[in-house]
Order: sequence, then C-alpha cells, then structure tokens
Amino acid sequence: MDKGVIGKIAVISAGIVFGVNICTIQVSAATFSVATTAGVASVLEQPELTAEEYVAIAEQAQGAIFGYTNIGIANVESGNLNVRESAGTDSKLVGKMPKNAACEVLDITEDGWAHIESGDVTGYVSMEFLLVGPDARVKAKELIRTVAVAETDGLNVREQPSTDSAIMTQVLKGEELEYVETLDDGWIEVSIDGETAYVSEEYVTVTDILDTAITMSELLYGQGVSDVRVDLCEYAKQFVGNPYVWGGTSLTNGADCSGFVMSVFKKYGISLSHSSRAQANEGTKISLSELKPGDLIFYGNSSGTINHVAIYIGNGQIIHASSPKTGIKISKYNYRTPVKAVRVIQD
Repeated sequence: MDKGVIGKIAVISAGIVFGVNICTIQVSAATFSVATTAGVASVLEQPELTAEEYVAIAEQAQGAIFGYTNIGIANVESGNLNVRESAGTDSKLVGKMPKNAACEVLDITEDGWAHIESGDVTGYVSMEFLLVGPDARVKAKELIRTVAVAETDGLNVREQPSTDSAIMTQVLKGEELEYVETLDDGWIEVSIDGETAYVSEEYVTVTDILDTAITMSELLYGQGVSDVRVDLCEYAKQFVGNPYVWGGTSLTNGADCSGFVMSVFKKYGISLSHSSRAQANEGTKISLSELKPGDLIFYGNSSGTINHVAIYIGNGQIIHASSPKTGIKISKYNYRTPVKAVRVIQD
C-alpha cells in the first residue's frame, strides 16, 4: 500500500473531525467519495504527504471553533428543536434549541440521534434537524455575533460616551449587549434593543458567541396562572429565533417589538396598537411584584420615554423581538431597567 493511500485512510480515520465515527474504511472509489463529502478533497489531492502529516491536518481541523470541538447547529425552518432526555420521540423534554442555536456533539447513535450539550442543557436531538461537520462550521461563521458582557451589576448604559451623559438604563452582571465598536477614549458603542448606547470599556468583556438551548426551567410557569395566559406564552415561544424586522408584524417573517406583541395578542382576540408607547396605555398599570405570565413590560430611555415592549412569560423571563441581530428571544425581565408594567388580559 503506497503512502498516498495510507494518508487518505489516516485523514478519513480521524472522522471525529466531521462529527461522525467511521468504523471501517474500504480503499476504493467510495473512499474518495466519502472524503470529498466530508470537505477534505483538496487535502486528499496531495499524495506527497506522509500518513503522519495527514493525521496532523485532521487533528488541526478538529480544533475548537468558537469554543466547540464538534459543533452542531439547530437546522429548523422555524420554532425550536426539541432536546430530549434520551434518544427517542417518546422521551421527556429537557430543553429546546432555537433555530440556529449551537451545541457540542458528544456522540451520534446508530438510529439517527445526536447526544449534545448546549448551554445548560444536555440531551438528545434528531439528526434530521441538526447540521454537523463542515456544514455546521460554515453556518457557525455566519451566525457568530460579538457582544459586550457586563462584568458588574447595575452597569450604566449611557446615551453618549461620557460619564456626564444621561443614563439610558442599567443592566445586570452577565447581560450581553450587542457590540458595535470600541472607541479610542475607553468607551464601547453598543446597541440595546436597537438603540445606540455606550458603556465603559472597563466594566465589560467583548467576546464572540453563538446562541444555545433554553432549559425547561426557563419555560415553566407559576401556580395559579390561567389557561389563556399559559397558552399565549407557549404560542409566543414557538417563534423564538425568528427575525426582527422594523415595522413588521409577521411572527414568522419578521416583526418589531410592538408588532410581535400585537400579533401574539391578536390570536387571543385582544387588539393592540403597533406602538410600544401606545400599548403602554392600553391596559391596567401594575407593579412589577404583580406580574403574571402574559402581562406586558416596557422599557425606555434616560428621560423615561418608552421605546421597547416585551411579554412576561413567568419565572423572571420575558420574550421579545429584540433587534435585527438577535431577533425574537427570551431574556431576564430586568436585563435592563423596566419603566412600566401593564395588564391587558383581564382574567
């Protein structure tokens, strides 16, 4: 057997690079077909390499990408990819991966399930709806986004890059703000729900991230919540991962914050305006301590003018159409300072 064939076997035998386990390799035309499908055809066209060099190339390709060794990406048209306790559709749900969320692929079963870790969720997802190997790596590079992570509680988010500027809002430690650019004078420009703002470089860490799975605890409700409230929140959550579109009202093709709220409530016979400021006056004002799933929470700028709305879904969480980069997502209700809460479901 010549060294070219040995090299090809070495690369293919390192199949973990591509998120698959290859148990037996036949040195034939099929070998070249498999290798090309795996995205390494250009490597195999170099017969002058030794077997050790092929293995080294394979091991290098296996290296982490954005913190993942064997990355997988949820590949669903809309809604979420169910994560189950074991490999099977009858198994208990342990979480959900929104469209385009990332995971670490730990193993792949013979019957088409992937054992994965994503955020705080570990379980099994159907391979039918998961990108792996080169396809996942290419997709990840399209999806990666840069954020500024708050390293202190009560981080001041200002309207201008100066400590003399008005405070637009405050965010909790660990909250992720959309990164725009680093300025020369120790300030970072960020975007918060589509609004331009500034934070001190001293109190944030800039990093690249991919979205991950949502735990079931993030999807639970408290006791004494009416069926209509639970149903409304469950309905809203199926659109997590769908796009944000300024002026839009489509739950699938794109909506802005008030358009998302308006369209969700429309399904339940409640008519709301397509404006966060108007919606803030279309119900009964309540305190944050009175919040129930299905109530609305509003956010504003430094002068208190309302510019964003979200639906409270219980367990300290909201769902909202956040921005063009993040789309419809789930956040902590106090990821920024709320300015008003309103009840429009009178039950």
